[in-house]
Amino acid sequence: MSLTDELLTKLQGAPLQQVSQQLGISDTQASGAISAALPVLMGALGNNASQPQGAQALLGALQNNHSGLDLGSVLGSVLGGGGGGAASDGAGILGHIFGGSQQKVETGLAQATQLDSGRTSQLLQILAPIVMAFLAQRLGGGQADAGSLSQALGQEKQQVQQQGGLAGGLLGSLLDQDGDGQLGMGDLFKLGGNLLGGKR
Repeated sequence: MSLTDELLTKLQGAPLQQVSQQLGISDTQASGAISAALPVLMGALGNNASQPQGAQALLGALQNNHSGLDLGSVLGSVLGGGGGGAASDGAGILGHIFGGSQQKVETGLAQATQLDSGRTSQLLQILAPIVMAFLAQRLGGGQADAGSLSQALGQEKQQVQQQGGLAGGLLGSLLDQDGDGQLGMGDLFKLGGNLLGGKR
């Protein structure tokens, strides 16, 4: 089972209902939107972690800000607006993950899920800290290293791209920063500037 599928399974039931209530949409709509958004988040993180300095920065963020948090408490602090600091700062995390492409992702998700862009943005801000807490649990333990993190997330990215569909298409357009339909070195350099904490 992929990391994305594992996290989707964990979010079924009560967490899904909490998210749907927060967004004011049906459980079915919430489930569809989460299923579309999670692979894009995972794939984008996989892309960031494909560069050594990106993997290192991500590992540091997981170990410093997100370790030891369980998904329930993260969900509670994100939905309840409780001050969880960096760990539940969805907007800040999204800025690191997507850089200047966040608007593009929100628009694509909104079109695909028939949610308005405000709700799509809110959903991504809810999911981002959950994804980070989940990855910290699974991959960011004391023995973790940037190489294994990069490898695990690289596999996720590959799976998302191979499965295609909505998430694969969104991830593809996100990675193709210069709009030529191909992922080239120019795209990677642009993304490199958006890596976690890597402001140039």
